[in-house]
Amino acid sequence: MNLAELLHRRAGAQPESPALYRGSQLHGTHGQWARTAAHLALQFRVGGLQPGDRVALFMRNHVRYLELMLGAWWAGLAVVPINAKLHPHEAQWIIDHAQARWAFVTQDVMGQGDAASGPSRFSGIERQFDVDAADADALWSLNAHMSAPSGPVARGPDDLAWLFYTSGTTGRPKGVMITHRNLHTMGMGYFVDVDPIAQDDRIVYAGPMSHGAGLYAIPHLMAGARHVVPASGGFDAAELFQLGTELGPLSLFAAPTIVNRIVAQALKQGASHQDCARAFKTIVYGGAPMYAADIQRALQVMGPRFVQIYGQGETPMTGTVLNRAHLAEIQHPRHLQRMASVGVAQTPVRIRVADGQGHDVAPGEIGEVLVKGDSVMAGYWRNPQATATTIRDGWLWTGDMGTLDEDGFLTLKDRSKDLIISGGSNIYPREVEEVLLQAPGVAEVAVVGEPHPEWGEAVVAFVVRTAAHPAHGSKPADAPGSGNASGPDATGAQRADAATLDAWCLARIARFKRPKRYEFVDALPKSHYGKVLKRELRERLKNPSGAA
Repeated sequence: MNLAELLHRRAGAQPESPALYRGSQLHGTHGQWARTAAHLALQFRVGGLQPGDRVALFMRNHVRYLELMLGAWWAGLAVVPINAKLHPHEAQWIIDHAQARWAFVTQDVMGQGDAASGPSRFSGIERQFDVDAADADALWSLNAHMSAPSGPVARGPDDLAWLFYTSGTTGRPKGVMITHRNLHTMGMGYFVDVDPIAQDDRIVYAGPMSHGAGLYAIPHLMAGARHVVPASGGFDAAELFQLGTELGPLSLFAAPTIVNRIVAQALKQGASHQDCARAFKTIVYGGAPMYAADIQRALQVMGPRFVQIYGQGETPMTGTVLNRAHLAEIQHPRHLQRMASVGVAQTPVRIRVADGQGHDVAPGEIGEVLVKGDSVMAGYWRNPQATATTIRDGWLWTGDMGTLDEDGFLTLKDRSKDLIISGGSNIYPREVEEVLLQAPGVAEVAVVGEPHPEWGEAVVAFVVRTAAHPAHGSKPADAPGSGNASGPDATGAQRADAATLDAWCLARIARFKRPKRYEFVDALPKSHYGKVLKRELRERLKNPSGAA
């Protein structure tokens, strides 16, 4: 079934129910949204687009993003969402590879390159619209005499709906083919596993709509809920608290970095659990590691607002879930271990942990995480070799390493490419990061491997000190004069120096796992969605002049 049928049905049954908000202002009802989507679909057809053609969206978060998504599906087209943080030249490669015919942009995104390096228009595109400009306004202008909109174009469950390009950490990004079936599965699984949705609930798009945050429009559309795009077009913690207070409790998807900023804002405002409940219903977190210490702090500050999901672009927003009940079960003997996990398999999928030959490993042993179910992608666009490597016998080989316990809780260790092998021993950076994050004076940390002539790889920790500790370059863990392991700084706080952190690790993990060097930095390089870019840290190690 075409995903646009969700809007068509809702508009027929409840045309006057509020649907789209720009900030706190109502932008349109479900009936108006459906009318706009049907009108855009007509414009696509008049412009020569045929079912199956691709339309690219290179935009900041915008109410028209939602109108375009549903309008494209209404016409039987596939949406190509492009990360708004990419350079226009990178977006051009995606447009070329996807063979998109039309593109919709916001000029702030297109203009991020300078005049010499950033194109103002994409090549190879038949039509391009700036959604804030007059030509787009004309495209959106409804015919006052237009009759009730005709229904969406019929599409099969395996037809392409969403062509999502991966981040491209190891070369050019791959186009993940997500079908109508995949997204229907994701949407229905949300109700069962993540959070029930009522008609007066509100989903706010603070994260990039080109990623998971945008896809959560689907379950909220299924429920006839309300969709809120912040006036800022992105994330601002104070703005979200204000919106929640004005409109009612918000739900959102957020990377752990964003969760931490929301928690910091709650502390800054002196918000009680009741204040947080008035502003937020549910904060679903995922997309990057959430350390146990961070979620414990979030629960302490804001109360039971949180649910964790684990998925990938290849199985969008659908893999495992650590729900409210799991997080609240503090009397369970393995509660702390569960809090550090990503939960249990969501209803629509099966999860396994296997060795390189595809054989299940024993509970507690580390292997690669495999996922199977109706949420798993159809394959990679124009890349059958990568598809054959990643999907074997119906199982998605995620590239994530993890363990399953006897109760089915999955704990991630690292991406397989981030595994460090030192002296023949496997070291999982996340395990070291979890320990270092609990050390006094440490705000953030990322652990990577560095080539070593004797051991193969050496463990290096990039550390961001708390505000009281500015960056002071790097020192090996055993360097003389690397700091007083027990002495406080001028503020009375424990100093996070190499000797202190080395002692901290030696007291908590095996000696071979401890970092051999600490790089103290002002900030960690991150993607627009809060993921630490470890490839940049590894490159930095190859170029010592940029290490500090």
